Amino acid sequence: MSNPPASGVQGITESDIANYLANTPGFFERHADLLASVHLTSPHGQRAVSLQERQMEMLRERIKGLEMKIVEMIRHGQENLAIADRLHRFTRSILLTGDATELPARMLESLRHEFLIPQAAIRLWGLGEALAGEPWAQPASEDVRSFTASLSVPYCGVNAGFEASRWFDEPATVMSLAMIPLRQGDTNFGLLVLGSPDPTRYSAEMGTDFLQRVGEVASAALSRLRLAQPA
Repeated sequence: MSNPPASGVQGITESDIANYLANTPGFFERHADLLASVHLTSPHGQRAVSLQERQMEMLRERIKGLEMKIVEMIRHGQENLAIADRLHRFTRSILLTGDATELPARMLESLRHEFLIPQAAIRLWGLGEALAGEPWAQPASEDVRSFTASLSVPYCGVNAGFEASRWFDEPATVMSLAMIPLRQGDTNFGLLVLGSPDPTRYSAEMGTDFLQRVGEVASAALSRLRLAQPA
């Protein structure tokens, strides 16, 4: 007579046993002494521990994992609150700017201060001759305008020699950048560019929701310049 397979006894498999125990909660109540006699290998060494002790270790590990998740959630919540506060102050500074021609410079100053952005620049087009002498109304090439029109979300990534990177005071130091289209309805009328010497600050993998909010606020405010001047 051949020996039965290791995973089963007379056709009973380990799965059968597990299902029986899972569906028969009274088994261990009737055989409480069995629990005391079961010993398992501890994950923290080769010593044998009782089933109850092993369950306690598993519970402690689970609680530790939950505590780490809670700490991470709290940290993310604090970071999101800090970002919301900065965005609030950025928006407030724009709303307090009475002269529309001061808006571009005020925006760049606020962005650099609130979000610790090393370099930032704005270019607007279609504003009329009266504003042509402003630094933020200097001509933008057709390539820049076409690129801006193609952006459904802000671009984030390495500085691959983009024309817009030459708008910074120190373009040679910019390793990564974010380019945020400025729109009024379906019309693109400008580009907001943020630059950093850190090649990882703006990456293709990062989320763009926050940058989109900045773009929406900036677009709404700067549309005052388009309304005030003939195109």
